[in-house]
Amino acid sequence: MSLIEMEIERAMHPVDIIEHIAGINDWSFERADADEISISIRGGWSDYHVSFSWMEDLESLHIACAFDLKIPEARRVEVKQLISKVNEQLWIGHFDIWNKENMVLFRNSHLLSGGAEVTPQQCEALLHSAVESCDQYYQAFQFVVWAGKPADEALSHVMFETVGEA
Repeated sequence: MSLIEMEIERAMHPVDIIEHIAGINDWSFERADADEISISIRGGWSDYHVSFSWMEDLESLHIACAFDLKIPEARRVEVKQLISKVNEQLWIGHFDIWNKENMVLFRNSHLLSGGAEVTPQQCEALLHSAVESCDQYYQAFQFVVWAGKPADEALSHVMFETVGEA
């Protein structure tokens, strides 16, 4: 028997930890089954629909964070260009198009191979990273979809840093 085929008992189910975090923060959530939870979180620019999934066979906690921004077919190619440019900027996670819903979403995973236990701090960091990435680039997606801007221009508008105080 290889190490990959070993059945590992975990002290706590990773999605139980996410549910606890959602409860503490008073976020509305729905637990589809033992391995999935969906949470609604208010971000800086939008409400985000966050889904955590535990993938036992991969020993991975997956997060998908979407915002309400339907992509019209006429802007799809430019949105793909923007996603490519944004993903070049990211160190962890990535943006993608959810074809079924024609929406942009941020995705990331946390591997827990060999029975590693996930901590609440790691779950919060995964969640914070997703919401922060969506907040940082949300307006660029709006510029492309609603204002008809090219990807380069939209990205340049959201990448400036504010210095000082007003």
